[in-house]
Amino acid sequence: MVEVEWARLKAHELRALADQNAVVILPIAAMEQHGPHLPVMVDTCVGQELACRAARKAYAQRPTIVAPVVWHGLSEHHMPFGGTLTLDHDTFFAVLRCLIGSMVRHGFRDILISNSHGGNILAMQTAAERLAPELGATIVATTYVAEAAAAIGELLEDQPRIMHACEGETSMMMALAPDLVDGSDLAALATPRGRGPLAAGEASYRWRSYVHASGNGITGNPARAHADKGEKLLDATSTALARLVTDAETWAPMRDLRGEGTQGVPFRDRKK
Repeated sequence: MVEVEWARLKAHELRALADQNAVVILPIAAMEQHGPHLPVMVDTCVGQELACRAARKAYAQRPTIVAPVVWHGLSEHHMPFGGTLTLDHDTFFAVLRCLIGSMVRHGFRDILISNSHGGNILAMQTAAERLAPELGATIVATTYVAEAAAAIGELLEDQPRIMHACEGETSMMMALAPDLVDGSDLAALATPRGRGPLAAGEASYRWRSYVHASGNGITGNPARAHADKGEKLLDATSTALARLVTDAETWAPMRDLRGEGTQGVPFRDRKK
């Protein structure tokens, strides 16, 4: 099996991969509460596994490697339940800037930030927006629950998408680390999905703690979880991520549809 993990490769092997224009997947995750039945490592465990599976699936078409997972994310909204470790926004951005900057300095030009935690989404997109022009790299930001939404929805029974410590996440952890899942009374843990703590108005955002949405740290029905479903979710989702990596349009140079100028006045940055 081809080695795809950055941490397991040697420096000269990584230099060779940079010369081959390999894609680097940078998994970003969280270390936060996932109810009474799952460990706090769920997002980190799932995110790292999906990235490695996607890299192996993509490798024959495009060499792809997986950087060590950034296990600390933005989880302030989960702090009241205990067990959660969180960064602030400035530190989160600084970590991504340093890691992606290091990759670019080594010659890698195409970076996929692969996110497995909802609280990271806005900050991840902001980081991609700031770092791409600053570093001169192509930086794509994805969250697996969105990129593989259609495939995930076909496999879930009680919910249309991944929620939190739910049917989907519990199934994937049953497949990956069954000894860490407490399945003694999953039916008692089901929590209906309401409007969510971050919603306001018709389509507006209001920050609230997760206690606004759940009394036990769960949204969804973990009683519907089983390991076979988890394996199917991991396979379908990693396939979606591999497809993103191998799609030439993902990394194609940005088009410039301008002419030489408008109204007789030339553009000043034609070479940028």
